Amino acid sequence: MTKLLIPIFSTALLMGCANSSMLAGWGEQKEPEVATQSSQPNLRVINVMSDPNVQAADYSGSESSASLYGSAPADALYGNGSSTNARMVTKHVGDYVQNMTQDLISNMEYLTDKTPVGVTNFALIDSDLQRTNLLGYQLSESFMHELHKFRIPVIDFKATDYIRVTDHGDYLLSRDFLELTDKAPIEYILTGTLTKHQGGYLVNARILGLQSKAVVATAQMLMPFYVVDALLPSEHSMVDGVKLTQGE
Repeated sequence: MTKLLIPIFSTALLMGCANSSMLAGWGEQKEPEVATQSSQPNLRVINVMSDPNVQAADYSGSESSASLYGSAPADALYGNGSSTNARMVTKHVGDYVQNMTQDLISNMEYLTDKTPVGVTNFALIDSDLQRTNLLGYQLSESFMHELHKFRIPVIDFKATDYIRVTDHGDYLLSRDFLELTDKAPIEYILTGTLTKHQGGYLVNARILGLQSKAVVATAQMLMPFYVVDALLPSEHSMVDGVKLTQGE
């Protein structure tokens, strides 16, 4: 009786080991591999402020424009109107002129809502004060708008007494002093200078009496390079991105 139990026990033990091996093998079966490649196209995200492989010339179109104001990453970020990859500039010259006008009004003396004011172009400070650029032109236009919003009488002395009808358009304004009147009811003048800065242009604005030459209001602000660079001249003979003109 004892001899019969030993073979039976041995057979059961061998069957148990085989079943354990089968279960272990079943647990070790690998799941089917899933494709890691996506059907969506890969997007390359570039940080132009930190990626050393991204040059400003890739965005602005030329290496010379990248060093226009001494800041290649910012020029690459905002562009100069020649690149479709550049971001949209959200601020313009008028936004800064609005703040400067508020500064002028806050420390202004003697002027009232009955005092006529004229606005001239802003001159380059390191010139003979007879030179300006596209920024100098736009500053005078923006200041005229802001002063009028404060209900200060603004006299446009560039207006002629007639309308010139030409093949290129109909015009009232002129820069030819022979076409303008020699007298205008102006008591004060808003004028200023432009100083090129590493970060853009330093704009110095002031209102002074036409007769006394006394300064009655002042304002100063740094206009960033990307705001200035967003002004696009209509002619191609430019220096530092803007065309220089000789004053009369």
